[in-house]
Amino acid sequence: MRGRYNVTYLISKFQVSQFILMGFPGIHSWQHWLSLPLALLYLLALSANILILIIINQETTLHQPMYHFLGILAVVDMSLATTIMPKILAILWFNAKTISLPECFAQMYVIHCFVAMESGIFVCMAIDRYLAICRPLHYPTIITESFVIKATVFMALRNSLTTIPVPVFAAQRHYCSQNQIEHCLCSNLGVTSLSCDDDRTVKSIYQLLLAWTLMGSDLGLIILSYALILHSVLKLNSAEAASKALSTCTSHLILILFFYTVIIVISITHSAAMTVPLVPVLLNVLHNVIPPALNPMVYALMNKELRQGFYKVLKLGMKGN
Repeated sequence: MRGRYNVTYLISKFQVSQFILMGFPGIHSWQHWLSLPLALLYLLALSANILILIIINQETTLHQPMYHFLGILAVVDMSLATTIMPKILAILWFNAKTISLPECFAQMYVIHCFVAMESGIFVCMAIDRYLAICRPLHYPTIITESFVIKATVFMALRNSLTTIPVPVFAAQRHYCSQNQIEHCLCSNLGVTSLSCDDDRTVKSIYQLLLAWTLMGSDLGLIILSYALILHSVLKLNSAEAASKALSTCTSHLILILFFYTVIIVISITHSAAMTVPLVPVLLNVLHNVIPPALNPMVYALMNKELRQGFYKVLKLGMKGN
């Protein structure tokens, strides 16, 4: 009798072979209407970032480290959006809600990796602007193509290795009976909340500390860089020179503020006892699709060289037709 109980217990511990992504909590009956704006945002993110890459590639004046970092950011943005949007649209259009455990943990890893990569690229761009404004004489010798390659490889290795514990810890847990995730994607907190392990609190705290150590160090470096930039600009005697120096940082600051503000809000809403669970889920989804669509437009609107490149590419396209 005891042996039969043990067999039943072991089966129950491993009976979950897939998760069901329910979509947006509280609005399941009409959530399919969100597919149109989300699909448009996804198409905008792909087309705008591809256009940015074409402009940077074709305009020799844009073959500079700052624009190389922008091109890398465009690739990361498209990759992040493509990681989640096809599955979300499949849920909303075709009710394809099931996802296997390996696929779920893989998606979790890739999302964390690309979000951390975006944060790392923002750090590189902040350092680039700091050296360009505060150390202009040393800038050409420090920020070279070799520096861009080394910084990108370092960030890729850092983020791909340090985010491994997130899906690994999630995969080590036991999922006994509940497999419905009130989310559109495999978020760490959404998945691990279904675990029946007793030690999930310890592992959740470790994962949050890991995430905040990674993102917090990036944010600290960015704040330090822009504080030094502001200090240097305020010492300039010419108002015109100060305005020109700050204008090169404006687009960076807009994107950085949006990126980290939403991450902080998502963390707070997930940690707090939310009476409207839709809010953190919607914010989580939008945070992974709005920045990829927003970043190219902000740069195109606020960067003179990119605007000129866009006009040239547009004219070439019209002549070709």
